Amino acid sequence: MTALVTADDLAALEDAVAHAFATGDDRHLKVLGYGEISSVLAWDTARGPVAVKRLPPFPDAARFDAYAALVHDYLASLAARLIAPVRTELVSRPAPGGGTIAYLVQPILAAASLAPRVMAAGDEAGAVALFTRIADAVVGYVDDRHGLDGQLSNWAVDAEGGLRYLDVSTPMLRDAAGAERLDGDVFMASLPWALRPVVRRLLLRDILAKYYDPRGVLLDFLGNLYKERLDRHLPALLEVASARVTPGFDLREVRRYYRGDARSWALLQRLRRMDRAWQRGVRRRPYPFLLPGRIDR
Repeated sequence: MTALVTADDLAALEDAVAHAFATGDDRHLKVLGYGEISSVLAWDTARGPVAVKRLPPFPDAARFDAYAALVHDYLASLAARLIAPVRTELVSRPAPGGGTIAYLVQPILAAASLAPRVMAAGDEAGAVALFTRIADAVVGYVDDRHGLDGQLSNWAVDAEGGLRYLDVSTPMLRDAAGAERLDGDVFMASLPWALRPVVRRLLLRDILAKYYDPRGVLLDFLGNLYKERLDRHLPALLEVASARVTPGFDLREVRRYYRGDARSWALLQRLRRMDRAWQRGVRRRPYPFLLPGRIDR
């Protein structure tokens, strides 16, 4: 199978991203979507455009190799439990000052195939049918060793009507002792240094923990319908979710959850933007992360 990007593609991409870091001007980069941690970009290659997500820099080859093995295992575990991930390639190149720069690369999907678009374009019966498939996939996959960020924006529907899962940049697998296999320190690097110990504890205790619980994943899905402006479907979807986990859900719990979740992420983004302004304006240093733009909540 032909690779999605070549070494020349990757070099040109990294040059464009490095320019954005050095100048603070990212207008030449085409953003496909904003996540809480990073942005997904479109990049043109000789074989057509691809979707790319730049990962935090890896300080050494061993830590990149461990992450690459984890991504491979995560993709295999999804497929083994009947969740079809979108084709994903992990590509890398040496960083100028040492370490490894890496990107996750996927084909660009038709906008109409993305699950939020699919649900928005349909009626309530269609929303129930789509959520039922996602909820069943969540319940069939998630347990105390296999985690999943199952919110609506992480799914697509292919031309044959099959579900495809998108977001594998934070592979959630635990070892036999219950420890996270993900190197959290690498992914904490985009946070202001003073926040890292606090967020590291929260990440392991609260943020990631909910993704290893089917009820937590479904609650997060339901709450994020407010961000997708699809909360009109909540009464019907609450019934679907409540039939699959115990205890069930009510609208007050979902509203309360989303308000708290939105406040936490909004605060984190403000702090990251302040850190970027300080690094660029005071320390006169490039800020080596692509932060999400404004996220409507």
